[in-house]
Amino acid sequence: MTNKLDSTGLNTLKDFMRWGASRFNEAKLSFGHGMLTALDEAVYLTLRAVHLPIDTPEIYWDAALTETEKAKILDYFTQRIEGKKPAAYITQEGWFAGLPFYVDERTLIPRSPIAELVEAQFTPWVDPYTVETVLDLCTGSGCIGIACAYAFPEASVDLVDISKDALDVANINIDRHNLSDRVTTIQSDLFSNLAGKKYDLIVSNPPYVDQEDMAILDDEFKHEPELGLYSGSDGLDATREILKQALNHLNPDGVLIVEVGNSQYALAEAYPEIPFYWLEFEKGGDGVFLLTAQQLKEYATHII
Repeated sequence: MTNKLDSTGLNTLKDFMRWGASRFNEAKLSFGHGMLTALDEAVYLTLRAVHLPIDTPEIYWDAALTETEKAKILDYFTQRIEGKKPAAYITQEGWFAGLPFYVDERTLIPRSPIAELVEAQFTPWVDPYTVETVLDLCTGSGCIGIACAYAFPEASVDLVDISKDALDVANINIDRHNLSDRVTTIQSDLFSNLAGKKYDLIVSNPPYVDQEDMAILDDEFKHEPELGLYSGSDGLDATREILKQALNHLNPDGVLIVEVGNSQYALAEAYPEIPFYWLEFEKGGDGVFLLTAQQLKEYATHII
């Protein structure tokens, strides 16, 4: 990408961080992929461009940069501003539950509040010592399922997605986290290729963006695969199918957890008889419900 940004007079990491934040604000970029502000992204991209960890102490921020390093930072900033490319795709790095993941435009960028549940081992809703099988449905990069493998070190985890491209990314992450002995990818349209499989915990961040929201997505979100976002006029196409089939794949004491984001209101309206338990998050986020296998059985006649 051709560099059109003029960085004359910038010499240190700190110079580029401040200047980058100003340019990002000037360009009115959207920050919806894990970082909250222009300064957060400018700091992150500056450090990663020169191969420094994101927790590099500020004492190093006054270090002078080589011309090669300056050019790399400018390249990252140009991709971010001119291409509206999310930072995670520029660095091919996303974070979830404190763990690093490889990401590219074949999968969504990790940002689910479910991370908070994983870090707490889904307590008090499950007993961590009894979880032996976990399904990450609509896995994308594999971040939820792989994080679950850390949370439940004795459990086997299936990562399921309809997209072979997404599963290729998930396999990269399985290898990077050395979890091939316990984590497996399966290509499947939801539960279609999971006959006979049952799980103690099913976690899903399926497509849930409705038609109205798809029409007004910021440019950054248009870099993500539509297959991982759009789910019909009300955003519930995938979730309806999950509700219909989940009971067949849960153990008697199993739990289903699904993120539906802004479509939670449409879901509650579509199934007024079902007592969805909407989880709360200390770190922010909403639109994630929990149902037990027993509840799915009890309200099965209302799931059509």
